[in-house]
Amino acid sequence: MLDNVPYFSYIISAFIGIGLAAATGFRVFLPMFVVSLASYFNWIPMNEHFEWLAGLPTLITTGIATVIEILAYYIPFVDHLLDTVSIPMATVAGSILFASQFAELGTFPQWALALIAGGGTAATISSGFAGIRAASTATTGGLGNSMVGTTETAGAGIMSVLAMAAPVIAAIFAIITLIVVIVFGRKAWKKIRSSKSSSQKL
Repeated sequence: MLDNVPYFSYIISAFIGIGLAAATGFRVFLPMFVVSLASYFNWIPMNEHFEWLAGLPTLITTGIATVIEILAYYIPFVDHLLDTVSIPMATVAGSILFASQFAELGTFPQWALALIAGGGTAATISSGFAGIRAASTATTGGLGNSMVGTTETAGAGIMSVLAMAAPVIAAIFAIITLIVVIVFGRKAWKKIRSSKSSSQKL
């Protein structure tokens, strides 16, 4: 019945893309690994232009990268180094996963939409958590960073699965996550700036 709704397939694709993009905002490689794993075992269809995501080399590479990324965020100082590169990497990964859902569009609209919606969502969530982690370091001496890292990993896994199993719910969660991250992320960055300015005055 819903198939008769105009542009229904595009709407669902958008929900899936937003969910996957949000997941890459939490962790860059985990969502790509989940998509690669699902498409490798034919659990989800993959457009011919993105068949490389379903290939064994991509599955192995993203799997190794996922393990390294997750473990690295539990290492003090290394987690902050990763934050400096995670935002651009999340933007790229979010754009790719979003674009994979709109391969039937023309090249320009496909990647323009992917960069704005997918990359923008991923970058916002990634930068928000970078601010939260920095605030955690400033207020807890880094003791709370492991909790932030665990939250990110869990968020990436849950959002990745939801995006493919329940796209509408994933999109709703993505929007809620964006709002929460923007609010708390801005507060975290303000705290860091105020603490830096106060320390400089001293």
